[in-house]
Amino acid sequence: MSIAWIAGLPLIVVAALLARLTARRGRAGLVILAGAGAVLMAGAVVLLVVALTAGSASAAVGTAGAVGVKLAATATSSNSGALIGAGIAVAGSAIGAGIAVAYTGAAALATISERPELFGRAMVIVGLAEGIAIYGLIIGIILIGKA
Repeated sequence: MSIAWIAGLPLIVVAALLARLTARRGRAGLVILAGAGAVLMAGAVVLLVVALTAGSASAAVGTAGAVGVKLAATATSSNSGALIGAGIAVAGSAIGAGIAVAYTGAAALATISERPELFGRAMVIVGLAEGIAIYGLIIGIILIGKA
């Protein structure tokens, strides 16, 4: 198990517990959730810095012919940068598409309730908003292919 999971899992558990405990407290609960989100984000940044500055990993492999042969697995910064970029591209596009679909979907439902004959046009606009996530996924696949 990697050090990132060992350090990150308690942060996720604490954030989930805080969210559950403060969900019914109204405005004060929202302030507590925002603070928990800030702590979680700070922890994620620390884990990102640890992951980017980590040295190469090495493993000792013992075989019948040669005991103590070491194989060093080195991770280049370009590979990790490409993988982080792919994650950012997919996450950002999914969040953006979710926001876009929320607004266009609400507007489409309002339009369809007043004029049902505009159903096709409204769904095209919602589909275009969903396309943002597909573009991010394509960029993520391209970046992973280069890693």
